Amino acid sequence: MKLIGLEEHFVTPDLVGHGASTASIAEPRAWAEASRRLLDLTGERLADMDAAGLDMQVLSLNSPGIQAEKDPEAAVRQAATVNDFLAGVIAEHPDRFSGFGALPLQDPKAAADELERAVTQLGLRGALVNAHTHGRYLDDPELRVVWERAEHLDVPLYLHPANGVDTAHVFSGHPELVGPMWSWGVDTATHVLRLIFGGVFDDFPNAKLLLGHMGEGLPFVMWRMDSRWEFHAHHGIELKRGRPSEYIRHNLYITTSGVCSPAPLLTALLSMGADHILFGTDYPFEDIETATTFLRDAPISDADRLKIGHRNAEKLLGLAPTPAPAYAGV
Repeated sequence: MKLIGLEEHFVTPDLVGHGASTASIAEPRAWAEASRRLLDLTGERLADMDAAGLDMQVLSLNSPGIQAEKDPEAAVRQAATVNDFLAGVIAEHPDRFSGFGALPLQDPKAAADELERAVTQLGLRGALVNAHTHGRYLDDPELRVVWERAEHLDVPLYLHPANGVDTAHVFSGHPELVGPMWSWGVDTATHVLRLIFGGVFDDFPNAKLLLGHMGEGLPFVMWRMDSRWEFHAHHGIELKRGRPSEYIRHNLYITTSGVCSPAPLLTALLSMGADHILFGTDYPFEDIETATTFLRDAPISDADRLKIGHRNAEKLLGLAPTPAPAYAGV
């Protein structure tokens, strides 16, 4: 079975420093190993992909990426440089790599222009955004220009976690809860809800949002959100689609990245349908072989397995379908 992974990270030597906030929450030896692998794009990475049967990675700059840069003009330059670099890597290995661009969201108009350049000139397939940009989330009115451009180009934005602007009091005294094990998922799911209730998908009904880690828990609480939305004071907010779940099913696409367990996959299938689930490994933070084996062995239909493994990615990202490799099992 052909497999395309959509949450596959890398970094360049010039941008390693932007990852300091992520390094601060990792076990030092684990971070050192991940950092080594992030810098390698065509050596050990390709060998790992071959060994696990992963045909293509859709590469994206590691969190927090360009958004850590405080100088907007520097962010614009860095985004252009790293997107050019990524396009060059893809050009050398077009059958193995595709990519999401990095955006200088510090300057919304420049970010929209860079998204268009990345897609129309460099052949990238959308962009990945790491949480907030110095406290500004994607529902900010100034960032509507980015959503307008993404909808016009018919490409997705991939929302990935990063450290929050601050730490909620409930985490006080428990730093072990801050990071990808728990707080990042809560923050990212809340970010998606800001987009829904902030009217982004009412303004841009055909916008597409990708979310990793089996949807950061959102597929599992859809009924509850709809029920309590009927109960809650709406504070002047009315949804054109009526219920929060309608946006999750329509505008949201999720990947399996970092969640190699049948139970959440089955729940996501029942909640969202197979057409809105794609494959990802979360490389190098998770093991590729664990991820590929999980999907190949998951208790789902072969038709759904093929959609999740590669067909949905080919359709959503406009990747040309290619024959399954010789080692295919399905």
